[in-house]
Amino acid sequence: MPPPIANQIRRLRFEHGEMTQSELASRIGMTRQTVAAIEAGKYSPSLEAAFRIAMVFRVGVEAVFQWREAGGT
Repeated sequence: MPPPIANQIRRLRFEHGEMTQSELASRIGMTRQTVAAIEAGKYSPSLEAAFRIAMVFRVGVEAVFQWREAGGT
């Protein structure tokens, strides 16, 4: 079962100059593989990582991550 957290990372990366996963990873101090797992919804980021990602895109955390209700999308 995937984590109950949806995200807009892929859309935000493309809205910010088609930023690659590697570029985002470098800016937040993580690996590309971790960014890919978060983006794919296979891994929930720490609170610190969530804030770092939001700061890169200059948006609030809630613009990047959304809680999915059980059984919902």
